[in-house]
Amino acid sequence: MKFADILKLSLNGLTHRGLRSWLTILGIIVGVAAVIAMLSIGAGMSQSMKSQMSNFGADVLTVSVGRTRAFGPESGFTNRFQPGESGSPPGMQGQTSQTTTTATTATLTDTDLLAISKAEGVETVSGIISGRATVQYLAQTVTVTVEGIEPSAWNSMTTSKLASGRLLESGESTNVVIGNGVANGMFDYNLTIDTQIRIGSKTFTIVGILAESGTGSFGGDDRTIFMTIQVAREIVTDIGNNDYSSIQVKVTDTNAVDQIIENVKQVLYTSRMVTSDTADFTVTSPTSMLATIQSTMQTLTFFLTGIAAISLLVGAIGIANTMFMSVMERTRLIGILKSIGTRNSEIMKMFLAESGIIGLMGGLLGIFLGFIVVGVISSIGFNIMGMGRMGTNTSVAIVTPELILFALAFSTIIGIVSGLIPARKAANLQVVEAMRSE
Repeated sequence: MKFADILKLSLNGLTHRGLRSWLTILGIIVGVAAVIAMLSIGAGMSQSMKSQMSNFGADVLTVSVGRTRAFGPESGFTNRFQPGESGSPPGMQGQTSQTTTTATTATLTDTDLLAISKAEGVETVSGIISGRATVQYLAQTVTVTVEGIEPSAWNSMTTSKLASGRLLESGESTNVVIGNGVANGMFDYNLTIDTQIRIGSKTFTIVGILAESGTGSFGGDDRTIFMTIQVAREIVTDIGNNDYSSIQVKVTDTNAVDQIIENVKQVLYTSRMVTSDTADFTVTSPTSMLATIQSTMQTLTFFLTGIAAISLLVGAIGIANTMFMSVMERTRLIGILKSIGTRNSEIMKMFLAESGIIGLMGGLLGIFLGFIVVGVISSIGFNIMGMGRMGTNTSVAIVTPELILFALAFSTIIGIVSGLIPARKAANLQVVEAMRSE
């Protein structure tokens, strides 16, 4: 029997069963769509996080108060924590943070700043003051994050780009630079260069507006107002004259970040008179946080994909059940085919082709449904969960050609394997017994 004849008989069998065949295919469709959605979302989130973390600069470390734990002991990225906000980076207020900072009464001081500057591999050190303040524009008042910076150091460390205007200069006491989210959308009327706003009890002029950097889970500068550190001490009144919310450190060699982190820790152990077990500070970098997040995301993605794969297992059982029923219904036809010389291997191929077609069709339609699910999640899913898009050039879900080919091949193999036992049963039927079947 030619392969074309085997394929024709298989298609006729599927067509004859009609609704039962489509219900069997539906099980594979749901399984494939679920797997594609889970894997593509995992890939998209990893890429979005990687893109977002790049905004912090690979050569900049952050020293913050408290022992930070994120997804595991002593790992995570601490970005300019604010006093009284439980270690939440700017942009995450009101959201559940996966980074936890233990309570501490310690502070970062000028002494720490001096000690860090002497560590090997450190190029520039800059203290940061962070806090919340009320901002008034026209008749509207909102509360935003304000940061006090040392312009000469911060300008060389930041990876934020300007949308308009300029960055701050040392000694400016009445000028500020604002994030894109503050300029656009926070007030009823958008803010522009040279606009005057009132922060606390002081009036400031906007001299620069930063380009959009994303307001996802890792914050960014979109909803932050920057001013010189001297002025910030007047606005953020709960920080001492010689204290800092965090310290940013620019390293000389990005390939030696881990060693430089250790160098910074060692000088702080000495200056603060603590040990690694009693340390009341955390030194982190975007690269270490990214590695931890990616590892966690891979584990989560595999876990979710495993759950989604259960649908494929259910679909495979459905295929096996359908094929057993097909063998029972066509027992007499099998006897007739064998009586005219059809070999057992050809009978087996006929049923394997039938189950393979079910898997293939389920895979194709599942991929199509998967694209729809991914599209829906990309457009509204993360906004519903309050996470937002993490940047403007990334997607929360990515469907790769490799994923499509894998899903198609896997569903077809699932179909063939599921039909293997029914096909062997059909091939081993005795001619006389098969011919007697009604």
